[in-house]
Amino acid sequence: MIAAAAIWAIFGLAMGGFFLSRAFRTAVEDNFNTTLQADLDGLVAAAEADPNGGVVLEERLLNHRFERIYSGLYWEILPEARGQPVQFSHSLFDHLINIADTSSVGSTTWGYAEGPENQRLRVVAQQVVFPISATPNKDDSRAYVFMVAADLAGVDSETDEFNGTLIWAFSLLGVGLIIAVLLQVRVGLRPLARLSGALARIRDGKARRLEGTYPAEIAPLVGELNSLIQHSEEVVGRARTHVANLAHFLKTPLTVLASEAQAQSGPLAEQVQRQVDAMRRQVDHYLARGRAAGALDVLGNRTRVEEVLDDLVRVLARIHGERGIAISEDCPRSLFFRGERQDLEEMAGNLIDNACKWAKARVRVSALPEGAKWRLVIEDDGPGLKAEDRERVLGRGERLDESVPGSGLGLSIVGDIAKLYGGTLALDSSPLGGLRAQLVLPALA
Repeated sequence: MIAAAAIWAIFGLAMGGFFLSRAFRTAVEDNFNTTLQADLDGLVAAAEADPNGGVVLEERLLNHRFERIYSGLYWEILPEARGQPVQFSHSLFDHLINIADTSSVGSTTWGYAEGPENQRLRVVAQQVVFPISATPNKDDSRAYVFMVAADLAGVDSETDEFNGTLIWAFSLLGVGLIIAVLLQVRVGLRPLARLSGALARIRDGKARRLEGTYPAEIAPLVGELNSLIQHSEEVVGRARTHVANLAHFLKTPLTVLASEAQAQSGPLAEQVQRQVDAMRRQVDHYLARGRAAGALDVLGNRTRVEEVLDDLVRVLARIHGERGIAISEDCPRSLFFRGERQDLEEMAGNLIDNACKWAKARVRVSALPEGAKWRLVIEDDGPGLKAEDRERVLGRGERLDESVPGSGLGLSIVGDIAKLYGGTLALDSSPLGGLRAQLVLPALA
């Protein structure tokens, strides 16, 4: 918008300046021609005929510039009859006027000529006839062409001076117009910048709706966006309700089947028990993924990490209290997770619970910011995992040891939810002697 306005302003000012310059020069030339015509009339008025048809001038009636050599104002009286002398002003000195590029206006002829010292002259000429009284024939006469010429340097000088003033004035005007357009666009688009900032606050979880007062042109857009956000939340809420209902519907029959299988003996009961366990694991796995994927579509999710870790450490310390597991926690209060609290509880809870199950006496939980992300590190002093076993646990959710209760899908679910948020889960050895799980997730500034 600014560029287009600047181009049109420059083009308009250039065209306006061009026509103003032409109009000014035309006015100056018209004034110059009027003065030149007046000098010609004065020359004709100062001329008198002698008895032989010659021309006698009354010098006192003429412009004094005709007397100064190369003054820029000249006259010449050219007889039409051959053999008659040409009369010219003292200012011409040793030059004559050779009119060219002529045009006629009534009895007056206008043209141009080259004057002394390469002067460009504007010339006006008129034919005057004088009677010859010295002859018996009273109708005898002699014709002359009276010419007055003036240097056009004055016209050029005035035009150049005007053009210089015009260029400076229009340049300042153009800069002023561009600055005005710039301010107008910036001020006019400022509500859109506020709208963008409000959307960023929602995306970062600092607000749930577009807040503030907006101009009438943008207010409908704000209303539609708020309606869309509310609709999205309602759709995700209904989807989560359906997911919870589905989980309850599936788990109840699976529990019944597991109970019946445990009450029986034989190969069929064992096969049913294995298939029920596999179904439970798959249900837990995909329901967790579905819930996390739905949470990503809701704007404004914002969770304080410290609060979630405090709750999890308190609960898990009580659960594993009989084994004497000590859980330490280190997390800055200003750290926020850009996502659902329930998903963070799912991921961190699985990791901390897994560490407590395998730890001998100590589990260390720490969270630290890393630019636009943050890192959750959970370590234990248990037996750890070999490098070749870590991929099996993360990728396929295999249980490597049946002695500890659980489905074996905890780490796999954590990895899947982390990927949905654009994060990562990595396993390596801990300085405490056991396993170290590192979860990287998006953070809020």
